[in-house]
Amino acid sequence: MSELNKTPLYDLHIELGGKMVPFAGFEMPVQYPMGVKKEHIHTREQAGLFDVSHMGQVKLTGSNAASELEKLVPVDIIDLPAGKQRYALFTNAHGGIMDDLMVTNYGDHLYVVVNAACKAQDIAHLRANLGNGVELEVLDDRALVALQGPEAATALSRICPEVNELVFMDSRHIAIDGVECFISRSGYTGEDGYEISIPEAEAERLCRLFLAQPEVEFIGLGARDSLRLESGLCLYGHDLDENTTPIEGSLIWAISQCRRANGERAGGFPGAEKIFDQIANKSFTRKRVGLIAQGKAPVREGAELVNAEGVRIGEVTSGSFGPTVGVPIAMGYVASEYAALGTEIYALVRGKLLPMVVSKTPFIEQRYYRG
Repeated sequence: MSELNKTPLYDLHIELGGKMVPFAGFEMPVQYPMGVKKEHIHTREQAGLFDVSHMGQVKLTGSNAASELEKLVPVDIIDLPAGKQRYALFTNAHGGIMDDLMVTNYGDHLYVVVNAACKAQDIAHLRANLGNGVELEVLDDRALVALQGPEAATALSRICPEVNELVFMDSRHIAIDGVECFISRSGYTGEDGYEISIPEAEAERLCRLFLAQPEVEFIGLGARDSLRLESGLCLYGHDLDENTTPIEGSLIWAISQCRRANGERAGGFPGAEKIFDQIANKSFTRKRVGLIAQGKAPVREGAELVNAEGVRIGEVTSGSFGPTVGVPIAMGYVASEYAALGTEIYALVRGKLLPMVVSKTPFIEQRYYRG
């Protein structure tokens, strides 16, 4: 572990009893003394603080930054309003997903957050493909944390009342206790909450201030994973990869109308032809679906999915017990003819066939604050 990177909050994790594990090249807390299940429930009922400083933060400047970035993603960047954030996908020439990311328009620049495991690849991809005077700056001197849960706004607004003015996917530069932060009202849990980029030197001090609020506890990677799974949110490298298109990944909603085949700025992104063909002709053979186990045994990533005759029809890509819903849940890919809601299929676990039902996602009601 000596070769792993540490986030600016590493010492605080150790002080508070975080169990550290390798993750995407960093030492990250998988849980705290409270334990994964209690951390999950605490986030659903109050507010959890997550260290996500391993993610990549990038600033793009230049008058053509939006139009240049739009050439790499199937979403509308040019008309993204100032102060708003949008989910995006890097696609490759075959329509596969290279990574998913968040893009914010701060008026005079774009702020991009990419996944930790893809950070080096994504930055190289941007450097190689952004032209026309776009300047790329890697913000490696900032921490990134997420404050999530129904009490997140209550806790943060005690320190910084201005955050109450934000609604879901709003972003703003706001000073917290004298420190300028980049704050968006968004997150990865299905709950209301904020993602906060903080100058590295002030990260521990501000996080101690957050943790001093009675609603807030530090939460590790274990609960982060079960929270996002209940919320039907994909984990790149598991539920999405470079061989999976947005259509196969059930992410057609992430392709802006103006970028589709009949839109005013149609295409122009890698793999557009294949993606448009899959939309128009349903020429895909598999689909990401939600799954609920009919028994009590969790079904984990990698489990084979079969039909009633025992013929392989897919694979689980994420699976766990859902502490909020009280049953084992999963996401995975199945042959298209088995993707309809209510279809019963089976997971092969240690030689046993466990019945599962194709179900809608998210498995819980998302509670984003929309005003």
